[in-house]
Amino acid sequence: MPIAYPSQRVAYPYFAIALLLFVLQIVFGIWIASNYAFNLPQGLVDVFPFNFARPIHTNLLVLWLLLGFMGSTYYMIPEESGRDLFSTKLAYLQLVILVGTGVAALVGFVLRWTSGRPLLEIPFTLDILVVIGALIFLFNVGLTLIRARKWTVTQGSLLGGLVFLALLYLFDLPFYRNLTIDWYYWWWVIHLWVEGAWELVAAALTAFLLMKITGVPRATVEKWLYVELGLFLFTGIAGTGHHYYWLGAPHYWIWVGGVFSALEPLPIILMLWDAWKHVKERQIPMASPLVFLYAVGMAIYHVIGAGFWGFVHTLPPINYYTHGSQVTVSHGHVAFFGAYVLLNLTFFYYAVPRLKGFTKFNERPGRIGFWWMSLTMMGMGLAFGVAGVLQAYIERVMGFGFMTAQAQMQFWFQILVFFGLSMLAAVAYTVANILTLKPSPVAGGSGNDLKKTS
Repeated sequence: MPIAYPSQRVAYPYFAIALLLFVLQIVFGIWIASNYAFNLPQGLVDVFPFNFARPIHTNLLVLWLLLGFMGSTYYMIPEESGRDLFSTKLAYLQLVILVGTGVAALVGFVLRWTSGRPLLEIPFTLDILVVIGALIFLFNVGLTLIRARKWTVTQGSLLGGLVFLALLYLFDLPFYRNLTIDWYYWWWVIHLWVEGAWELVAAALTAFLLMKITGVPRATVEKWLYVELGLFLFTGIAGTGHHYYWLGAPHYWIWVGGVFSALEPLPIILMLWDAWKHVKERQIPMASPLVFLYAVGMAIYHVIGAGFWGFVHTLPPINYYTHGSQVTVSHGHVAFFGAYVLLNLTFFYYAVPRLKGFTKFNERPGRIGFWWMSLTMMGMGLAFGVAGVLQAYIERVMGFGFMTAQAQMQFWFQILVFFGLSMLAAVAYTVANILTLKPSPVAGGSGNDLKKTS
């Protein structure tokens, strides 16, 4: 039987809702880009202005990624612990709370009910509901592991990431009258939450997938989890330093933070490399070439977006000009796509067929979706990047106003809208494929196919 424990089925509604929110996020992103790309009539702009659309776009991103992580955890934990979840009812209750909170937040943005912080706009009342949902999640997962009394490094990395995910979000709750202090803790949530706790979760989920699809020994992949835990525990706070330039901190924090932030994707890369060597040397047939292809793409984009691009543009001589520009937006889009979007899709393609009762399916549509999305995101990243370089030079070197820079960036945003529409089509194609997967006597790919496509 594809799934070993009935409680794993609770993961599917998390996956389905996450995928639908993913599509909706792209729609709002295209609308935002259109405001930059075209001189829209003011009446049309007023129907859904930028200050509504932007927080909806970013908060949809966070919500669907979190739902994907939580569903993946609920799928993974029973197999890792050797027992069913403590309570599927709590898992469904948590889903209702989080989705309901998300809907209330989106409606609230339209009604101007917001905390005002960029990327953390959810009001305090809804923050409490998010914390309640997170606590239910931790209680359910933690009690499952405690009752199982079967501990692994993969479980430890996952549980550690989930605990830190819940704790670090608490820094978003208070508001400090001193804006320097408030922004300091804002970065603790943005950086340590997304680039710290989420990294532990990503590493654990990747390790689980690699063991399942390649047969690589647990000890081989889990040694890199120790490295990931070390990077988070001993350098995570230091890695936040590359954000401190604009808060008046000493300059050395920029270099310390930049180096350690760039090292974050390294354990996942080495984990994948070890798994690939294991498969190649032992000539083991890959259980799912498509899942491995997504995992490799995740690692490559992770390094490009979060590692290289993040490190380069946060260096003081560069960040002095690019901070808050479209260069930052370029980094954010490529980094999130590589580190977390592809990770979720990787897990979905592994878990959804098994939740439906089969393991063999036609992998060709999945490969088409992967390359379509990946190449489109590269185009989007380049369009944002060129627009950002123009913006930084015109505004911050030459000293012209925003509208002068906007006129020069407009062409690149028109290109961005084109890529955005392509991404919407690619995401809709991929989401439809995942949700309608059907069993097939042929896996739709082999190890040789993987070599050709990757």
